[in-house]
Amino acid sequence: MIRRSTPDDFSDLIRIYAAARSIMEQSGNPFQWGKSKPSLELIQSDIVNGTGYLLEENGRPYGAFALLFDPDPTYSEIEGSWKNNAPYAALHRVASDGSHKQVLSEILIFCRAISKELRIDTHEDNCIMRKLLTREGFEYCGVIHLADGSPRLAFQWSAHSSNRCLT
Repeated sequence: MIRRSTPDDFSDLIRIYAAARSIMEQSGNPFQWGKSKPSLELIQSDIVNGTGYLLEENGRPYGAFALLFDPDPTYSEIEGSWKNNAPYAALHRVASDGSHKQVLSEILIFCRAISKELRIDTHEDNCIMRKLLTREGFEYCGVIHLADGSPRLAFQWSAHSSNRCLT
């Protein structure tokens, strides 16, 4: 089951993101989130703004993500090209505690029912996410830069177009 996160979920979110950071580090991606991302303030903001979601089974949360519908400022400039300029939902802070398989697939079924255009970015070292995104039909579109200037690989899935991104 996927539902919006609430203030009561805060400790579960902390646990899930800590597990995800550990998994990322063990798989050769220690820098994307380091030891402290996403920040406690950002997790709290996702709850307050209604953009944070939890995956749970039998009342036990095992995954989390944020889904935002406002244009992402870091996506306004790309070294490359998005598939189109249609309104999109941005998927951020995808995390799993490692207890379940196919977490991204579950998230994408949920998100694709809400939006026909999805954008996401990831660190170059996040080979697991890059492989999963390609498997799930996302296309690499280029490089975006976070507010702090860090580069991220940008991907887009579109239900409306099979045109490839320019790279």
